[in-house]
Order: sequence, then C-alpha cells, then structure tokens
Amino acid sequence: MSLTDTLRLSSRAPKIKTRSLRFRFGLWLAWTLIIGVVIAALFPQWFTHYDPYNGVAGTQLTAPDRLHWLGTDQLGRDLYSRMIYGSRWSLSAASAAVAVGLVLGSLTGMLAAFAGGVAESVTMRVADVLLSIPALLLSLSIIILLGVGNIHAALAVGCASVAHFARLARAEVLRIRQQDYIEAAFGSGGRFFPVFFRHVLPNALPTLLAFSALQFGQAILALSTLSFLGFGSPPPIPEWGLLISEGRNYLATAWWLTVFPGLLVIAVVLATHRISRAFSGERR
Repeated sequence: MSLTDTLRLSSRAPKIKTRSLRFRFGLWLAWTLIIGVVIAALFPQWFTHYDPYNGVAGTQLTAPDRLHWLGTDQLGRDLYSRMIYGSRWSLSAASAAVAVGLVLGSLTGMLAAFAGGVAESVTMRVADVLLSIPALLLSLSIIILLGVGNIHAALAVGCASVAHFARLARAEVLRIRQQDYIEAAFGSGGRFFPVFFRHVLPNALPTLLAFSALQFGQAILALSTLSFLGFGSPPPIPEWGLLISEGRNYLATAWWLTVFPGLLVIAVVLATHRISRAFSGERR
C-alpha cells in the first residue's frame, strides 16, 4: 500500500466515527425528549405548580420571566404549565390514532395479502381510493360525521392512516410469503391462521412498528392541525394545537403564545422521525 492510500484511509476514519457519533447523539437526544414528554404527560405535577386552567388577575400576557418561564396567556394562565398538561391530551390522542391505524390497517393488509386472490385485489383498490383523498380532508370528513372532540379527532386521524398501514403490511407479507420456511410450514400440514400468527406476523411486525413511530409524529401534527382549525379539543383543554390557535390573535404583541407550543410540536415530530429511522436501520 502506498503512502497516498494510507493517508486517504486515515482521513476517512475520523469522518466515519464522527458521523456515527453524530447519529447516536441525535438518537439519544430524540429519546430524551420523547421520554421527557411522556413523563410530563403522566406526572405533570412534577414539572409545574401552576394551575393550567385558572389564570391570575393582573398577569395577563406577561412576557417570559423567572416566575413564568414561557410567559402567560390572555387570561393570565402560565403557558409552560398549559404545555405540560397539554402533553397528556396530545400524546394520548396520537397514541390512539396510531393504534387504530396499526391494528385495522395492518391486520387488513396482511390477511388480504396472505389470502391473495379477490380479497387482496378488493382490499388494495379500497386502499387506493383512500390514498387518493388528502389525509386532512378525509379526517375532516370523518369528524363531521362523528362530531368535534379529542376522541373523535383521534379516530379520524387513525382511520386516515389505515390505508398506509394496509399497503405496507401487504408489501411485507408478499415478501415473507416467498420465503422457504413459509412453504415448508404449509408443506408440513400447517393451516392458514397458525402459519400466519406464528411465522408471518412476527416477521412483519418490526417494520410496522418502525412505521408506527413515524406515524406517531404525523398523528401529533395532524391532531394539532385539527385543533388549530377548531375541530379538535375544545377550550379550555390545553392541547398543543389549540394553544397555537389561541395565541395567533396575539402574535404581534405576545409572540410566545404561538412560538413555544409550535416549537414543541416541531421538536416532538422530529424526534419521532429520528427514532423511526433508527428502528428501520437507516443510518443517514
């Protein structure tokens, strides 16, 4: 090996190591943020002593200071406290939406692909129709039928993601169905449902869980959008999207009412995307 090749290899090593460390730092930062938000949703009283629903007279639209770290709103309520307590509503609704999409979409797509024939064709045509409708428009249509509310918004967002889970589940099952151990299971006398739950489902589940982490961030973004438009949680529930909506009328005089909840939504969505990339094995 020449001296030039040796210098070239030595110059590449630190870059690879730095890239790996950067990826690990971003992943740990994402996990730290998500875990912190989950703990805040479960135990909000650990993080603040202010009442998120009742304001204090004379403290309306107070800028961030040492008493109110993120300022107060138009009713004198502490914004930091409302964001902490609002994490319970946002995360619970997003979890419910992802659960609906994962269970209904994945089982439908996997069973249809594993069965094949007419069942697979009909299921995918229905999925194509649902995918042709914008997710926000489909969610709004479902909310109009069910009514306004946090639970109904979660169901609407979950139903809008069913087609995405179904197509991914179908692709995974088509890949797994061609493996030799599936043919061996049927050749040794295995039946449809035992082979499905013992061999197909466990092998397809990791990819679906990685996609669920990605959809979790998308669900938070969709629920915040619905709340911003007035179709989500009603006041005075401190849901993140509703906080942004309430602060838009004071954007010129009280910028913190929209900036801080918006930054929190962006941070949580980016963190879930990073975790999803780690689950899927991507290292870019």
